[in-house]
Amino acid sequence: MDFSFDARTSELYDELHEFLVDRVYPAESVHAEQVAAAGDPWARPPVMDELKAEARNRGLWNLFLPDARHGAGLTNLQYAPLAELTGRSPHLAPEALNCAAPDTGNMELLSEFGSPAQQERWLRPLLEGEIRSAFCMTEPEVASSDATNIATRIRRDGDEYVISGRKWWSSGAMDPRCEIFIVMGKTDPDADRHRQQSMVLVPRDAPGVTVHRGMTVFGFSDGAHGGHAEISFDEVRVPAGHLVAGEGDGFAIAQARLGPGRIHHCMRLIGMAERALELLCQRTSDRIAFGRALAEQGVIRDWIAESRVRIEQARLLVLKTAWLMDTVGNKGAHTEIQAIKIATPAMAEWVIDKAIQGYGAAGVSQDTPLAALWAQARTLRLADGPDEVHRASLARRELRRWAS
Repeated sequence: MDFSFDARTSELYDELHEFLVDRVYPAESVHAEQVAAAGDPWARPPVMDELKAEARNRGLWNLFLPDARHGAGLTNLQYAPLAELTGRSPHLAPEALNCAAPDTGNMELLSEFGSPAQQERWLRPLLEGEIRSAFCMTEPEVASSDATNIATRIRRDGDEYVISGRKWWSSGAMDPRCEIFIVMGKTDPDADRHRQQSMVLVPRDAPGVTVHRGMTVFGFSDGAHGGHAEISFDEVRVPAGHLVAGEGDGFAIAQARLGPGRIHHCMRLIGMAERALELLCQRTSDRIAFGRALAEQGVIRDWIAESRVRIEQARLLVLKTAWLMDTVGNKGAHTEIQAIKIATPAMAEWVIDKAIQGYGAAGVSQDTPLAALWAQARTLRLADGPDEVHRASLARRELRRWAS
């Protein structure tokens, strides 16, 4: 395994770093001011369109997608340090580069499983950044950590599918530019438990679709994901051609979608932790308490040293996982994907927490990015599967090695 940058990664890394310093970091306060002025926490302020235009002009666009027909054609290992950089400003940088969830996973899904007609109607404008999308899987009435529990019904009626059910935490749905929902539900409740589910494409404006409310994350709108929503589908009809792949393929498609999504989150979490550590070092070097800089206190130095160790450990595991996904595929990297999903959010949450503590009251205020970073890191211990599910699955795989 060689984790050194190749020429293309080095070039993109330098260009992206310059873009963050020149445009993204200065835009963070502008973005907050424009959202506040709009009076809508899920509003898309003008500064985001400016950032997207500039990123595209610089060639920093669709870096996440390994399919060279539709994206930058980077490997996971090439993309990892770039995604890490975007994690330093997770509410602006990923979307500015058209690399924000849930659109990334939805574009990957459509690129791999979508029909030519679906790709032309929905994938093309997503790749162009003209629209956004939502992923509707989690439900309020069932334990959605077990995806086979999904209760939303999708039934065939002639040349149409009819969708009935209720979803929440549907990422992306609160963005005013969201035009398409990818909805997972059951087409055959009597089939094998992993063949009951299917996915259909549902236009946001389809009759019977009701977006009831936006879901906040520790009080934040989580605009980085286009906002999360609670949505009901009341006998919603879509053409049969809106089915993704085939009936019964929904669970397999979800697993294929979640693998890259999990590692992308972990890549960005490394950047979030790096920024928090940087802020911790700056703050504690400048602040004087009890006659000396906070950074001279033993407990602070312990936090800083431990943060560096935890970040480096997590980064190496993420890079190994990226390398495995490139060399043996997502299935071959299954154990490592679960391991990083367990370890990386917990690492970032710990580092960011220490930075908050070093800032004192300012750390939990809106005057630093730390509170929002912590909320996102903590949430990712639930998103794409809670820690406990990944631990249970990982333990089963280990125990198989010892089974007679």
